[in-house]
Amino acid sequence: MLATAPTENLFTNGIDSRFAKLSAKMSTGKNVRYTWRHADAVCFDVDSTVCRDEAIDELADFCGVGQKVAELTKVAMNGNMTFREALTIRLNIIKPSRQQLQQYIENNPPRMTPGIMELVDALHKKKVHVFLITGGFRAIVLPVAKRLNIPEANVFANVLQFDQQGNYAGFDHAQLTSDSGGKTEVCRHLKQKYGFKNLVMIGDGATDMETCPPADGFIGFGGNAVRENVKNGSEWYVYDFNELRTALNTNVG
Repeated sequence: MLATAPTENLFTNGIDSRFAKLSAKMSTGKNVRYTWRHADAVCFDVDSTVCRDEAIDELADFCGVGQKVAELTKVAMNGNMTFREALTIRLNIIKPSRQQLQQYIENNPPRMTPGIMELVDALHKKKVHVFLITGGFRAIVLPVAKRLNIPEANVFANVLQFDQQGNYAGFDHAQLTSDSGGKTEVCRHLKQKYGFKNLVMIGDGATDMETCPPADGFIGFGGNAVRENVKNGSEWYVYDFNELRTALNTNVG
């Protein structure tokens, strides 16, 4: 696997400046541990959280353009670029065909983060609704959801498009996750649609942290990749999903 700069850094311009404000908002609300124990909905990021890899980097490597995408990543980090702009440029380099995408999925089963299956199972036993929210691709995420017994309707991800010959033809801009702030909009949508009172977002990146609010709590995850700005701005930061599973039934905090 080629070493590439974290995808998260492509579109976090302006987010860092909001970390102190977001952290202050979280500290004035419900204690996140209380919110976690009483959660009626939990949303997980996928890349570097539920799964150990960054799927777009893995797909680029599989399609033989990993180095070119890595070089673009470095350039993009030095400029102002929205998530949609970064995704468009990277996909225009990768240009995965329907056949390549299917081959990638068949040859690269999800590398699940240790403890995630047990945690999701514990949440399901408590009748907590579990969602996957990612800037990655639905076709790659659905096998992950299947292993976790998460309904396909609870997956929010980007959708790749192909022409009649199966060639890459873009991605669906109608998906909330296709642009900056998309994860935040998904959380807002879920709260409005289902009336969740204690929705918790868990993830490794800035775009996960910025979901709170409207999310009622955010838990930073550093089990695969540590983003120092997220670590420093999180009220609760964990490296092991077992810590969260244990905390579900404790009264500490």
